[in-house]
Amino acid sequence: MSAGDLIIRPYGDADLEAVRDICVRTGHEGGDARPLYPDPSIFPTAFADPYVAFEPELAYVVDDGERAVGYVLGTADTVAFVKRFRGEWLPSVAGRWPLTDGTSRTDELVRIMHHPERMLWPQLEPYPAHLHIDLLPSAQGQGFGRKLIHRFFATLASRGIGAVHLGMVPANVKARAFYDRLGFHEIDVPDPTTTYLGHLTG
Repeated sequence: MSAGDLIIRPYGDADLEAVRDICVRTGHEGGDARPLYPDPSIFPTAFADPYVAFEPELAYVVDDGERAVGYVLGTADTVAFVKRFRGEWLPSVAGRWPLTDGTSRTDELVRIMHHPERMLWPQLEPYPAHLHIDLLPSAQGQGFGRKLIHRFFATLASRGIGAVHLGMVPANVKARAFYDRLGFHEIDVPDPTTTYLGHLTG
């Protein structure tokens, strides 16, 4: 494959740094978090690394011939993921990202990371899987987001997982329009900071 030819393929260990970079450069309402966070590696630490560590078989990337420029990743079982995050992942990163009573953007993300149980709303129980999808601008607008989602859905369906959800910040209106086009529907969760959307995998 030559540079510039975009394909979708399974995630591999060699993609980790690219995935982490994508997570940072799409971390603030879909845009680049680097200007706003002194150490934006908090984003992949919380929202990418544990997924590829725990369930790499559910991760897929868009490859431009040189590196990953987009990804979908997630978990087939949110309840089990939260337990592993609390018991395995958080102890491994809490030393670098300790809880504080600060009010910076980083402090707020650290508090989110230290409370994985935030994912366990009763209204989400019918949607046991959840996902994260991010693409750099060079991979957007070409149908790769849709293809990544469908690849993720197919993998879940092959395991007998019938429904999936995602959470997004309400300010990311571009992402919401994308999910609406794919047929996601809003789930009535009483969380003013996050919009939750659901979809069947079949």
